[in-house]
Parts: sequence; C-alpha cells; structure tokens
Amino acid sequence: MSGPIVCVGHAALDRVYRVDALPKAPGKIRALEHVESGGGMAANAATTIAKLGGKVELWSRVGDDDAGHRVKSSLKTVGVDVRYVETFEEGRTSNAVVIVGAEGERLVVGARDINMPNGTSWLPLERLEKASLVLADLRWVEAVRVVFARARELGLPTVLDADLGGRESLTEILMLTDYAIFSHGALDEFLPDMDRRQQLDRIMLMGPRHAGATLGPDGYMWRDTFGGGSSKGVTVPIADTTGAGDAFHGAFALMLSEQRSIAECSDVANTVAAMKCRRLGARSGLPTRNELETFLGRTL
Repeated sequence: MSGPIVCVGHAALDRVYRVDALPKAPGKIRALEHVESGGGMAANAATTIAKLGGKVELWSRVGDDDAGHRVKSSLKTVGVDVRYVETFEEGRTSNAVVIVGAEGERLVVGARDINMPNGTSWLPLERLEKASLVLADLRWVEAVRVVFARARELGLPTVLDADLGGRESLTEILMLTDYAIFSHGALDEFLPDMDRRQQLDRIMLMGPRHAGATLGPDGYMWRDTFGGGSSKGVTVPIADTTGAGDAFHGAFALMLSEQRSIAECSDVANTVAAMKCRRLGARSGLPTRNELETFLGRTL
C-alpha cells in the first residue's frame, strides 16, 4: 500500500445498551451492560483499517462540543489521522442510542445536526494524489461528489458504502464509483422486485465495475466485469451487530489497497465483520491484524 486510505463521511458518538429483549411497548427496562463507543459509518471503517495496521485518514465533520472531542480522541487513539476532521463551532456532533437485544438485534435512535455546514472548500483534495484508495458513505453527499470526482480524474479507486442517506444523489454518485457495496436491505429498498443477481447487474449498468451486497450471516455476493461470485459468512457468538457493515467496508477497502483478489477481500471482510459482532458496540470487537490472523489460522 503506497499511501493512506481516505475515508469520507460520518462520525458520531454511540451509547449502546444491552437488554434481555427489545421493548414491545412503552415502559422502563434495565440495561444488562452499556458502553460508550465511537460511531458513524466512515469513522468505524477508518477505525477498522487502523486496527488492522493500515494507514488511514478520516475527512469528516463534528461539532465543537464534548461529543465531538470524544469522537476525535477515540479515533486518534487507535491511529486514525484526524487532522481533516473539521470542528464547527455552530455544529452539534451526531449521536445515537443503540439498544441491543439478546440475539444482537438492534433498535437505533440517531440524531444528526441538519444545520452542520455542508461546504467542501476546506477539503485537502491535493492529498488524494498520494492516497491508495477512497472509501465513503452517503451521509455527506457534497463531499463524496467532490472527492470521488477528483479521485476519478486521478485514476484512484473508490469504494462506496451505499447504505443509508443520500438516496437523491445515489445514481449520480454511482457513476463515479468503482466498488459499490450495499447492505441487502438497502439494495432491496433501492431496487425492489428484483432478485439479487438482477439488482447487482443493474447497479453495474450505472457505472461501477463491482457491485456487491452484504448478506449478514450468509456472507457476501458480488457481480463484476469478470462475472461475479460469493463468499460464505462466518459463524460466531453474536453480542451486537452494530457497525458490522462498517467493519466489512473497512476491511474490504484495506485488502483492495493491498491488491488482493476480490475473493480474498470478501473472505477477510466477512471475518472481520463477524469478529466485531462478538462484543458490544461498533468498535470494541474489531480485531488487530494479529488477532485476525490467529482467527484465520494464516498470515495475511
């Protein structure tokens, strides 16, 4: 990997509570365990990359508040370059309460500041000239549009976490995307009434050279210019699925930057996502490189 991976998009602070069962009606329930965890799709993916030993920068926005300072501090601690996480005095940092049931199922209550500045003039686009890859989510479409356009000019691969938000701009952004990776739920919402192969082939017609869907415990399926394939999921005891998709994207992007085959990228990403699910919160279960290799029983 010649340069850092640049992650663009969402950073947040999560408060995660484990309960016996998700509530079926209003009332009071007791938490069995709780943690405070960094959150946000791009930030979680960047953390995944850093823990696996990759060089990574996060380009994001937070408010000048306690939550924003905690977000930046937690990212810096694991080795994410946060010089380009901009702090806005007038903004409030995104946050979420996540209630996790006994089987790892979740109820997420998120809050984002709709008044957070969307401008992109401060983004250090010149740094893309030395980057190895760009990964982005759809929570800050103005930035994704600008960064992906510049990456395309440079011939820099782009990976899109095509999960939540930005639906009105998704078709446009897909035209600038090399690797489009959806959750199965997001793909069904975007292209209903099609089978999985039809959906992925339709995404390919929109511009990407690779279109994939994460399938939870069933693994990953993709279509690309060579045809496509699938990889099996990894079975582990599930504590919390929060951030599993973000972990998949981060690990997949890192393996791509190391020029590994799509089959190996997806196998490693499935494994990292599963390992994350063994602990509460989006990041506490993320493995280091050594932990991943021990789990796999081989050196990467």
